[in-house]
Amino acid sequence: MTTLNRRLPPLKHRLWDPKAETMSREDLEKLQLERLQATVRRVYERVPFYREKLDAAGVKPEDIRRLDDVQKLPFTCKDDLRAAYPYGLFAAPLKDIVRIHASSGTTGLSTVVGYTRRDLRIWSDLVARLLTAGGVTRHDVVHISFGYGLFTGGFGLHQGSERIGASVIPVSSGNTERQVRLMKDFGATALVGTPSYALHIAETMYEMGVSPDELSLRVGLFGAEPSSETLRREIEAKLQILATDNYGLSEVMGPGVSGECLNKSGLHINEDHFLAEIINPETGEALPEGYTGELVLTTLTKEGIPLLRYRTRDLTRLDSSPCSCGRTFRRMARVQGRTDDMMIIRGVNVFPSQIENVLLEIEGVEPHYELVLDRVGALDTLEIRVEVTPEIFEGRMAGLVELEKRIRHKVQSECGITPTVSLVEPKSIQRSQGKAKRVIDKRVF
Repeated sequence: MTTLNRRLPPLKHRLWDPKAETMSREDLEKLQLERLQATVRRVYERVPFYREKLDAAGVKPEDIRRLDDVQKLPFTCKDDLRAAYPYGLFAAPLKDIVRIHASSGTTGLSTVVGYTRRDLRIWSDLVARLLTAGGVTRHDVVHISFGYGLFTGGFGLHQGSERIGASVIPVSSGNTERQVRLMKDFGATALVGTPSYALHIAETMYEMGVSPDELSLRVGLFGAEPSSETLRREIEAKLQILATDNYGLSEVMGPGVSGECLNKSGLHINEDHFLAEIINPETGEALPEGYTGELVLTTLTKEGIPLLRYRTRDLTRLDSSPCSCGRTFRRMARVQGRTDDMMIIRGVNVFPSQIENVLLEIEGVEPHYELVLDRVGALDTLEIRVEVTPEIFEGRMAGLVELEKRIRHKVQSECGITPTVSLVEPKSIQRSQGKAKRVIDKRVF
């Protein structure tokens, strides 16, 4: 048994709600059908948008007799929420809504979501599940570096941590040196935030001369942006923690949709509250289990703003094989990217996460990079700007040239495109205090 494992709670204590999380598939599917039927009735009776969509599709609530009938229902997309701004999709009167969150609105009108008191109780329970699965207990001190405000990340993890009974440090993002001091002084044992910011915290910690041994951290729970397995290993090594991934989106609930257990073999979806499908993003047709496609979620218990078949734009696949943690919920693979994140370069489809995987496997490369898309004449170009270690940067020119060639060849081999590669000095790429921005697209269409 490793030192880290001795610091983790026993397996039987890593389930927050054992009755729900280990129910048989047969019982689960019965429950899902009952809740799906109730949700369709609720939105048909209370939300004019859904009544019109269902009528147009020729579907009545009584037509939902089996789980497969979910495919008769129309999709909901982000533009539908924007068109209904701010409260057009609410299924509860404003007097019953006790919390409102919204997206930043940087690419259009914000999407607005409302929670009833029951919604908040369920939300905190579902976040408590993922925290428990990730090794957090009531004895932990949870340092939350997600932003608070209208963004759901900070408040979601905050209320879930309190639900468990852990001590919460709601530090939010920014002022990274202060975050390191607080983690050290307050004895934080769990770090919550985006993976890119966790890496920035680790770098800052070393710059301040603080060793991981001086902290009490043992687990990290990260989400809100796609990341790679290689980046996880980098964070675990630098902070000397066990890191798990979790998933959620503001339109559906926020964090709490799914999360990894300590087996780290996929994110268990809270299927008693969300019905998950994978579809072909181009045709909308359902895909068999194991195929990668777009994740579609139907909420099964939300009162404030229930959603039918919400197209997340996130690309993943589902896995129903047994997990030794005992949970019976299906798992989703780590999100590979978004359908709207996909870069099309000279006809080749490439996701930033593919390039990240390549970069972080190459010795001498730091996990900080930018992908710059441009166009020369009629041809798309891709420049990879990536930081290298101080030893490489200050070493021989021949070594830099050789590293550039190796990266270019590896990306060409793995992704089918030939980039230009610019090796830049350590700490020259701007660090993010929230979701990392990796792609700069200068092309004019």
